[in-house]
This record gives sequence, structure tokens and C-alpha cells, in this order.
Amino acid sequence: MTNKKIKIGVLGFGGLGQAAARILQLKSEMSLVAVADHQGYAYNPEGLDPDALIPVYHQEGSSGYLPKFGVLSDNSIADLISKSDVDGYFLALPNLPNTFMADVTRQFISSGWQGVLVDALKRTSAVEQLLQLQDSLSKAGITYLTGCGATPGLLTAAASIAAQSFAEIHQVKITFGVGIANWEAYRATIREDIAHLPEFDVDKAKSMTDEEVEAFLDKTNGILTLENMEHADDIMLELAGICHRSQVTVGGIVDTRNPKKPISTNVKVTGRTFEGKISTHTFTLGDETSMAANVCGTAFGYLNAGIKLHQRHLHGLFTAAEIMPLFVK
Repeated sequence: MTNKKIKIGVLGFGGLGQAAARILQLKSEMSLVAVADHQGYAYNPEGLDPDALIPVYHQEGSSGYLPKFGVLSDNSIADLISKSDVDGYFLALPNLPNTFMADVTRQFISSGWQGVLVDALKRTSAVEQLLQLQDSLSKAGITYLTGCGATPGLLTAAASIAAQSFAEIHQVKITFGVGIANWEAYRATIREDIAHLPEFDVDKAKSMTDEEVEAFLDKTNGILTLENMEHADDIMLELAGICHRSQVTVGGIVDTRNPKKPISTNVKVTGRTFEGKISTHTFTLGDETSMAANVCGTAFGYLNAGIKLHQRHLHGLFTAAEIMPLFVK
């Protein structure tokens, strides 16, 4: 029996979408066949070449300008879904406004498409909106894995495993450090981070012009310090039965002008063992792994797991805390 490559689509082609395309270049089990952005899409069932696609996107502002395979469209996601044969999509989309991912999910449900969806959502409230679509996803034959980036995602899964040593969990504390050389490479991600700051919200961050973001970052020397964020690690660990969401805290430091991480990224799980001892497990990510490596690599591991679930007719909504990702060769 020959193993066919899994046909992958990436929705959103900013910093994470482009990094996802680069990661797929190195994979033999998956092939990038489709991408969409807000002005158009590109589709080639034989596979898209990031070395051709990324320069076109930078020069023209849309994958729709790709010679031969690109199509300009004001309704790019719906058009791509209807015109392509894709096994699974990574939704590398900015969740601004906070309802955006649920709205995109409804497009997939109403289209009749069946397959696997994976996102790297951050906010608890965004995951709660997807939970309301659980029955609709099941009936539509869609297997959806949510919160599958770095945090939530990789670190949430690590917390889920670390919790097994304990009879009772007292605290899960996630601390992340992100370093990027230029905020403009990850505009949507940085806007989402700004939305977590005390003086901002999602709507305010979404409405900021690039110049306003630049001016704000000038005031902070490019550093964003984030505390007690509304992060879906809490609801995911609660749904998995590990602890109450109030016991989960997420925060970190983002340096938008330096690729070196300002602090190491880790998750600490503190609990009581069956012998009555209090202890803490710490899982620390290597400083050399970038945000893109930790987010996109994890997303494709979960997409691979989602494909296996879908083949077994297991549909509906799952989280990174309840399914093990499967490494993509």
C-alpha cells in the first residue's frame, strides 16, 4: 500500500502562514497545496513552492498573484474550500475580531467540506465560541483540534502529561519569551498580544494602524510585558479534568526588536503526590526554538493526529490537552 501525502492548506499567509509553508517544505508526509489570504488564494494539487509563493506575496500583497495557480478573490476562503481538494487546514489566521475563528468555522460547516481543521487560538473566549459549534462540527464530519500552537498547545500538552505524577494539582504556571527581529513580520500576532495589555482590548488593538503600533512599541522600547493573560490553556486543562481554570496563569515577555528570547519559555506544574509531598515539574523549551517553530511544528503534529482521528470517523472538537500530537516525518 502506498502512503499518499496528506494535502495541506494554510489559511492566512502572514508570518505564521509563511513559516508553516517553510516547515512543510521539509516534510515528506505532508504537501502544501493551498493557501489563502484576504485578497486571494493559490491552489495546486501537485504542491505549491514556497520559494515562488513567498516572494510574490511580499511583492504583490497576495498569494492570488502567483502565476498559473493564483486567483484574486474578495471571498478567498469560501472560494478555496469549494474549488480545492484538501485533507486538512491550518488556520494561521489572526483572531481579530474575537469571533473571527468561529465565523470561519461556520463557513467550513456550511460548505459541506469534510476533513481536519487545526488552529493556534489564544483566547479562552474564542475557544468557548468553538465549543458551542461542537455538535455542528460532528454532524458536518469535521475533526477540529483547537489551541494547538505553543501556548496554548505544546505547553498545555506538557502540563497535561506532567500532571500525571500528582494526586492533586495546585498550580499550572506558563511563562513565555518571544524574540522577533521585526514586529512587521508578525503583525497580527503582535496586535493580539497588545490586546492583552491592561489599557487595550481586542477591538482597540484591531483598529490600530501600523503607525500607531510602531509608536506604541517605541514607547516600550519594543518590549511587551504580559501578565495574567486570557489564555485558553485554562479552559483546556479544565476540560481535561486536570485543574480548575483559576489555577492556571499565563504571562510572558515579547521583544519585537531582537530575535533572541528575552526569557526562556517554560511551564511549571505544582501539585501534591499520593505520598503527600509537594513538588513542581518544569518543562523548558530551548531558547533557540523560535515562536514559529514551536507554533507551526505543534500545529502540524496535531493536524497529523487529527487525520488519524478523522480516518476513524471521530469528528467534533478536541483540544491540545486531550490528544497527543503525532510527529510529521
